[in-house]
Amino acid sequence: MGLIIKLILGIVLGTLIGLYTPHWVTQLLLTFKELFGQLLFFTIPLLILFFITSGIAGLPQNSGKLLGRTLGIAYLSTIVAGTVAYFVASFIVPMLNTAAKNPQSAEGALLEPFITLDMPPVFGVMTALVLAFIFGLGIAATRAEQLKQLSDQGRDIIELLLSKVIIPLLPFYIAGVFAEMAAAGTVFGTLKTFGIILVLAVALHWVYIISMFTVAGVKAGISPITLIKNMLPAYFTALGTMSSAATIPVTLRSVKNNKVDEDVANFAVPLCATTHLAGSTITIVSCTLAVMYLHSSLAIPSFLTILPFILMLGVVMLAAPGVPGGAVMSAVGLLGSMLGFGETAIALMIALYMAQDSFGTACNVTGDGAIAILVDQANKAK
Repeated sequence: MGLIIKLILGIVLGTLIGLYTPHWVTQLLLTFKELFGQLLFFTIPLLILFFITSGIAGLPQNSGKLLGRTLGIAYLSTIVAGTVAYFVASFIVPMLNTAAKNPQSAEGALLEPFITLDMPPVFGVMTALVLAFIFGLGIAATRAEQLKQLSDQGRDIIELLLSKVIIPLLPFYIAGVFAEMAAAGTVFGTLKTFGIILVLAVALHWVYIISMFTVAGVKAGISPITLIKNMLPAYFTALGTMSSAATIPVTLRSVKNNKVDEDVANFAVPLCATTHLAGSTITIVSCTLAVMYLHSSLAIPSFLTILPFILMLGVVMLAAPGVPGGAVMSAVGLLGSMLGFGETAIALMIALYMAQDSFGTACNVTGDGAIAILVDQANKAK
């Protein structure tokens, strides 16, 4: 929650700097934004390579059908959540009347950072994704312990970089983005759209939760209201922790209160904590359409255009870092490579996502409970 407060302060401070300070102050902030952005985009392919390789290689061995069933339901849940979010957001977002779309004052457009530094990534996002699957599946098949250790250590280094450098400096990066928009005269329309999209995302989270537990309740023969009530401790704990992994003890207790077999709960809950991010996907897809609407150069795509993005997003979410904002950091590469997002658009995505991260995590955790019920029922029916 402290991070959210810092991000809000960054938005406010950046807006005030862009509106009321001399141009050199804004340019100083833009210089930090430029340098930080280079580091961020350099890190993203490494994040995808190490996290997904480590995630695939570390999946439980000899769990057979239970593993496949759990991952299959988790992936399907994520794809359906993203698809529904697209249709709802594509209907609502174009109805937003905002002055933030397209106009840029000449004064704001002239502001440039004092220093620019080109820091190209070692390889592209899709290359990182393909390498991650090749090495992840290869390590799992050959039991290559040294490569497994290498991928785990690489993951730990990138996670350390995220938690100690990138995440703490994000408020200053966001401040730079909003200072630039304030100087260009587009900030207030953007903030209005932000508020509407955040409310929309949280509403879609609850539509998803109710739908999932309705299906689970029908399968288990238990009232969905009772099931959701038993999961509320996990939901509210996740609001505070902003981490599915940190909420696992409470999630386990809640799932077992819903009469899920203990062995299934002990297997499915920890696995889904790192592989099932339906709430995060809902937010990312909704925010993606909002940011595309705010940028005249990014037309809102048709469903067939965005479907490959949603399908790839479901894969990337399988091994998102377990830190605040980890899901959107994993999605950054796809936004750039598949949807043409530039630096400013990605910065807006990060700001939008981080502002609701606790709600997205709470939705992920609560959805884990529904998946555990569905896996348990499928297990009993075999």
